[in-house]
Amino acid sequence: NEDFKRLVAEAHRRGIRVLVDMVLNHASSEHPAFREAQRDTASPYRGWFRWLPAHPGVKNRWGGDNWHRSPVRGDYYYGFFWSGMPDLNFDNPAVREEAKKIARFWLNEMGADGFRLDAIRHLIEEDNTLENVPRTHDVLRDYAAYIRRIAPQAFTIGEVWDSTGAMLAYYPDQLDAHFAFEVSDSIIAAVRTGSAKGLLPPVLRIQSALPAERYAPFLRNHDQTRTVTALGGDTARARVAATLLLTLPGLPFVYYGEELGMTGDKPDERLRTPMHWRRTRAAGFTTGAPWQALQPDSLTANVEAQDNDAASLLNLYRRLIHLRAANPALANGELIELEASNDAVAAFVRRQGDRAVLVVSNLGSRALAGVRLSSADSVLRPGRYVPTTLLGVGNPQQLRVESNGRIRNFVLLPMMRPKSAHIFELERH
Repeated sequence: NEDFKRLVAEAHRRGIRVLVDMVLNHASSEHPAFREAQRDTASPYRGWFRWLPAHPGVKNRWGGDNWHRSPVRGDYYYGFFWSGMPDLNFDNPAVREEAKKIARFWLNEMGADGFRLDAIRHLIEEDNTLENVPRTHDVLRDYAAYIRRIAPQAFTIGEVWDSTGAMLAYYPDQLDAHFAFEVSDSIIAAVRTGSAKGLLPPVLRIQSALPAERYAPFLRNHDQTRTVTALGGDTARARVAATLLLTLPGLPFVYYGEELGMTGDKPDERLRTPMHWRRTRAAGFTTGAPWQALQPDSLTANVEAQDNDAASLLNLYRRLIHLRAANPALANGELIELEASNDAVAAFVRRQGDRAVLVVSNLGSRALAGVRLSSADSVLRPGRYVPTTLLGVGNPQQLRVESNGRIRNFVLLPMMRPKSAHIFELERH
């Protein structure tokens, strides 16, 4: 606990806020409360979990078995993810009160700034519906209101691994934000296939429904194949993916090691291998034996190797993060999609007031000449705009916006390199 308090204090001194990963859905099969519940049917903890005297004989819609035989009494308990993680019973008021007590401990005693809440769509099940049921929303509404009452500045973000439509059901009065899984999938798919066709529709849908501070795009998380691995080891594509992530609206999240191009694939333990800090036996993660063997790329995909390399993936992430923080249009501006004459090109404007930034990426594997950009709607005030390069190479042409505010057949660059991304600030003259 003292180590954690020191971590929070040092983070706060540097202007960093610390969120705790809060797992409300389940406990461990080794937790003393669950062990007592297994042994004693009269225990007050018995009702913290769900039990049946015999297996119900049904599997979930994915073909998995959520009911597990207890080795103590031979009855069955419910655990959605696996037998080692029995689900907590949020229909029980005592469980809901315990969840609040835990939140209060981390916020008030340990100094945490909020929570990332795991697997929240599974909190309560109704018959054969295992996710997103109305009573789950009731639990979160009550839980979030409690947090706002005891720590008004705390931030909460939830994992609803589902469609955008399912995620939007968790607004407006539950958690502060949720992860945008469809946006994550659309970025990875667009960069992997070299086609921009499906990239922006998920972004535009969320943008039309929510303020930018209430949803979080990302590339990969702790349950998903890492970006470089998903892209077949192609770090050029990973650079484009990073640029797209950090120029889209929302609150971008970066899973540790993605900024280095760390690799990793299932099983889950191999997605969560030690962070690569240095070129040492345990990569600077520990002076002892790391909990998992390092990835094979630990000698190159590490902070020490990339720190002073201006062209490294790490420094691209740094540059993009600082650029986003310094530019109001990139940080908070509305996204307006542009039409490109080639499907391999993703193009959009981020606009806030009179500030505008143009982002153009060639997702394909060949160079493209004379790509034309147009807008379906009014984008900017009419006039002539001079692009200033913020990221990328090339000689951009001046932009003329028509009297109706539209862009028509604008050739920004005579040639676009394959797997390249460009960011330009637009200044009206």
